[in-house]
Amino acid sequence: QVQLRESGGGLVQPGGSLRLSCAASGRSVSIYAMGWYRQTPGKERELVAIIGVGGTLQYADSVKGRFTISRNRAMDTVFLQMNDLKPEDTAVYYCNLNSRVGQSWGQGTQVTVSS
Repeated sequence: QVQLRESGGGLVQPGGSLRLSCAASGRSVSIYAMGWYRQTPGKERELVAIIGVGGTLQYADSVKGRFTISRNRAMDTVFLQMNDLKPEDTAVYYCNLNSRVGQSWGQGTQVTVSS
C-alpha cells in the first residue's frame, strides 16, 4: 500500500504564494503519474495539475500561468508552487498517485486565500 503525506497548506493573502509538497512511501509500485486535486464544500473534487512519469504536464485552465507542478528524480515526491493566489483557490488540496495498482490519495491540506 502506498501512503501519501502532504504539507505546505495554510492561510495566505490574495496575490501571495504557497508551495505544497507530497511525499510517497510504502509499497514500491510502478508510478504512472502524480498530481494535485482540490475540493470545496458541496462541489466535486477537481483536477489542479498532473505530472506524468515522462514529464508530461496537465493543468486546469483556472491555474495555468500561476501554478507549477514538479517532481523529484525518483518520482516519489511532487510539488505544487502556487503563485498569485486568489480567493477562489481556497480549497482542500489532495495529492494523488496513479500507479499500476490503482489510485492513492493523501488526506488533504487546507489552503485558504483571504485578506
